[in-house]
Amino acid sequence: MERWNIGLMGFQTCGSAILHYSIIPAEISRMLKNCTLVCLVILAMLPATGFCQSKVKFPYSISSKSVGYGPMLASAKLGFMEREELEPQLVYVRGADKSLAALVSGSVYVSASGSDAHIAAVERGVELLMIGGTINGLSQVIMAQKNFKSLNDLRGATIGATSVTSGLGVALRRYMKAKGMEFGRDYQILATGSAGPTLAALTSGQVQAAALGVPLNFVAADQGYNPVGRIVDVIPSYQFGAFSVARSVAEKNRALIVRFMRAMVSVHRWFYANKDGAVAFLAKELDLTQDYARRGWEYYVENKIWPNDASVNIEGMNVATQIYWEASQSKGPAPSAAKYVDHSFLRDAVKDLSTR
Repeated sequence: MERWNIGLMGFQTCGSAILHYSIIPAEISRMLKNCTLVCLVILAMLPATGFCQSKVKFPYSISSKSVGYGPMLASAKLGFMEREELEPQLVYVRGADKSLAALVSGSVYVSASGSDAHIAAVERGVELLMIGGTINGLSQVIMAQKNFKSLNDLRGATIGATSVTSGLGVALRRYMKAKGMEFGRDYQILATGSAGPTLAALTSGQVQAAALGVPLNFVAADQGYNPVGRIVDVIPSYQFGAFSVARSVAEKNRALIVRFMRAMVSVHRWFYANKDGAVAFLAKELDLTQDYARRGWEYYVENKIWPNDASVNIEGMNVATQIYWEASQSKGPAPSAAKYVDHSFLRDAVKDLSTR
């Protein structure tokens, strides 16, 4: 019989289980303005409440259960975190802004979410560091209902995507603009929150098209839906999913965060070196056929969507910053990725692993 306990900041935990947790914070900018200082004081106290122990309960989040976050799922299920004396508590927080709200509140120590939300938070004055990457490119294909044969046919249509204002939504709007179509005028976006519901919205007829990442685009194609555009054709380099941490936590607990990064480097290396094992894991964890899991693995590895060293794609981060700068109509030139990225934790992790 499993014994459930209430973990840090109200998370329900059971050993290293992966948990579903619904976070519905107030509007993100209001929350950040009102509670950031209090939260940072709480975070500064963390060493006295468990960070200094040899094996630490480590809550961290992803924004969707998908092939892209496959290495993160494996880190919790296949022992990579335990090897670093960390007890994984991986939670799902839909939406990049909500993921970072969980991070700032202290509910999680590391958030794997969209780079644009990280940029937006930093520009609002939130002290965050981007310490690594996990989805370093875009795999989404716009799949349309069977009576739509081209992208131009989607004028007046609604397109399903995980988000409207962050992550994929930002990239999709940039892609459509490059194709001569303006959001709100020529098409609408329905935010679904996750990849599975996006496909469901398409198959149910709720939307006329959907931006689906690998391998769900293959699933849709096999059901007769039409591919009418690839986002990567317009945005070939883009930092999509990255690891964010509160600066105060990272600096005060450097050794702990390096341990986390050792686990991330190890699991990403394992995904590259163990095709059969990774495919089997993805198929079971995501309820995919072996064929779809294999095709997903091949796309992510061949196109280096997963980094084999858990690093941030600096070129892609510069692109993400430029897109955010334009979309937010920020003044002055866009800053470089160096403003947001700190690879020193990753470098220490790689150095440690090299001595094993």
